[in-house]
Amino acid sequence: MKFADVIGQDSIRKQLLKTVKNSRVSHAQLFLGQGGIGKLALAIAYAQYINCTNKQEDDSCGVCPSCVKYEKLVHPDLHFIYPTATTEKFEKPKSKDFVSEWRELVLKNNGYITLTDWYGKIGIERKRAIINARDCNDIIQTLSYKSFEAEYKVMVIWMVEKLFHSAAPKLLKIFEEPPDKTLFILVAENQESILKTILSRAQLIKIPPIQDDDLSAVLRDQGYNLAIINDVVRVSRGNYLEAKSLIENQEEKSANHKWFIEWMRVCWKGEVKAMMTFISGFVRNSRDVQKNMLVYALRMMREAFLVNIDNQELVRLNTMEEEFVNNFNKFVNSKNIKLIDEEINKSIFHIERNANSSVLFLDMSLKFNRLLKM
Repeated sequence: MKFADVIGQDSIRKQLLKTVKNSRVSHAQLFLGQGGIGKLALAIAYAQYINCTNKQEDDSCGVCPSCVKYEKLVHPDLHFIYPTATTEKFEKPKSKDFVSEWRELVLKNNGYITLTDWYGKIGIERKRAIINARDCNDIIQTLSYKSFEAEYKVMVIWMVEKLFHSAAPKLLKIFEEPPDKTLFILVAENQESILKTILSRAQLIKIPPIQDDDLSAVLRDQGYNLAIINDVVRVSRGNYLEAKSLIENQEEKSANHKWFIEWMRVCWKGEVKAMMTFISGFVRNSRDVQKNMLVYALRMMREAFLVNIDNQELVRLNTMEEEFVNNFNKFVNSKNIKLIDEEINKSIFHIERNANSSVLFLDMSLKFNRLLKM
């Protein structure tokens, strides 16, 4: 995977190239940023460039023996660690057990993947995945060997915030005193969830959202309608995967919007019988669909608040949403936005943990009847 395969991120690419050209490659680096912006793709492209035997000015050559193996993710000095959980086949799983699935998923999506994609690939959608102690032992053992052929041994730890707290101490020494020519690239989305002992031992590189122009250009190259592109780029906030999802799930997003409007009307009227009728339809959906609906509601509330306070620079609404929010925003203000945010996030948390959706949603709807009138 070359830098040319990464969407946008020119400033980060130049920063990473400079570390190699100046021989200032830090042994442990943390690529941190929101989902869908290319952190994993950047990590692989960076590692490929470092070990390319015929480096070009701005990218790896793509044809030397090292690059050919990197392009297939089979280089013997490139290693990956990622969250796993027990499956029917593996009672005590390790990252190595799923290496074929990992390569297939990453290559198919050019490095742009989510935890949901990964969990679905290995069949652990309903389980709590972690980076466990067995993986930590593998890291130590793998890096104790000499490199096979490359200048650097590279260990990419994807979603390092999933590192199990009791396993982390195993890695502290090797992070502080790594073998010569060893590079750790940690990839994460949530800084608050990363163990402090790990965070303090890595150089932080914040990866920004993809620029709108870069995101528009790649979607145009993929043949999407320009009017749709303009809408999804405004909403996706520099997240390529979100933009793709918005395009490919237009019907679902439209359904979520219609549902949200109807819910707000029911909440405003405050008629319990009407609420119960509305909720009975809502709970027929799967928990994943319920969660997606509430995530959509959370975004709409935040966008309405931004419109209310006239912060147009941060507003990300498509044409359909804009029409509704321009009228709805007066009900979402500085008095209630924090409480609304807390209620929706709390409900998402409980739905993920199999709470009774009917009870949960009725309680939230009754509260919203009061909150929207503050």
